[in-house]
Amino acid sequence: MPRALLVVLDSVGIGGAPDAARYGDAGADTLGHIAETCARGAGDRVGLRAGSLTLPHLAALGIGLACEGATGRVPPGLRPRGPVEGAWGHAIENAAGKDTPSGHWEIAGVPVPEPWGHFPDARPAFPPDLTEALIREGGLPGILGDRHAAGTAIIEALGAEHVRTGKPICYTSADSVFQIAAHEEAFGKERLYELCLTARRLCDPYRVARVIARPFLGSPETVFRRTANRRDFAVTPPGTTLLDRLGQEGRATVSVGKIGDIFAHRATGREIKAAGNAACLDAALGALADLPDGGLVFVNLVDFDTEHGHRRDVPGYAAELEAFDARVPEIRAALRAGDLCLVTADHGNDPTWHGTEHTREQVPVLAFGPGLVPGPLGRRESFADIGASVAAHLGLPPLEAGRSWW
Repeated sequence: MPRALLVVLDSVGIGGAPDAARYGDAGADTLGHIAETCARGAGDRVGLRAGSLTLPHLAALGIGLACEGATGRVPPGLRPRGPVEGAWGHAIENAAGKDTPSGHWEIAGVPVPEPWGHFPDARPAFPPDLTEALIREGGLPGILGDRHAAGTAIIEALGAEHVRTGKPICYTSADSVFQIAAHEEAFGKERLYELCLTARRLCDPYRVARVIARPFLGSPETVFRRTANRRDFAVTPPGTTLLDRLGQEGRATVSVGKIGDIFAHRATGREIKAAGNAACLDAALGALADLPDGGLVFVNLVDFDTEHGHRRDVPGYAAELEAFDARVPEIRAALRAGDLCLVTADHGNDPTWHGTEHTREQVPVLAFGPGLVPGPLGRRESFADIGASVAAHLGLPPLEAGRSWW
């Protein structure tokens, strides 16, 4: 019986979605703009890299051709140098928004057309009733922040006051999130998680997709740094996902990285937490080695988004892409007869774009494995086609949304 490995390159979009203008993202193109910036030598001017973006293995699988399908052009250096070795295409998101849960849920067969709730870019950002309830129920002396902010910047600005006063740092962004940062030792990691559970319940009436715990360490005399103990508290998917279907059929599922949090730990099977792209990919390949027939390993590689996209770090993003590309042969070697690997993304986060938020983009769809016939998959009208195709490959009953390309 076949098996599958589903890899989400978090935020690696390949060009503005047809409705990108509604989100202020017409012209955004995460992968294309990174490749163009590198080709111009802009990365070298900041002293972090020199030369064009080099992704020979992803190019051979058709990622440049997927970009061409989405935007009409192949980014510099991404045209395959020989016969294409995978099936390639590009997919369009139907869900409203450009959030991580929306993208992943649609990949897994559940598009959510209703928009999430968002907090305004104002001071204060949060409704007074929400803030007062969090302070009261959390037994807090108050909160800090209460505004839109980048996580690293607001921790640097307010970390010392947080340690001194015991007030957690609460902030949001253009995404549907309520984020709480607190010192692992001065405030307590488990206390932070409990506070986030309270915030999760209080945020439900506002249709907030995620409450995120952002633990950090350090001191006012040194540098505050976020730790790997982030935890997301997401709402539950409103339909039957690919993971649910696997559970109903008694199949094995391994969720690596953020996947468990994104799906609110429903039908996520064995969950493996790891810090960083390399460790998550190591864990996914280790799980694949022992995966029973008919099973799925589902992994999110978040560093593209959190470490480089949100920080508008073009050279770092490029290096992260090249690091993943270098491991594609290892992924291919881990697949056995009948296995499928599918590489995609959940949204964009163009590091050349204005602001520091996600961008509404199309995503690549790259499928490969022993015996899989290479060729174009074309334009997929929903991310849900990805989940539908994985389900078909594994011989599962059809999902509620999406069209398999098999």
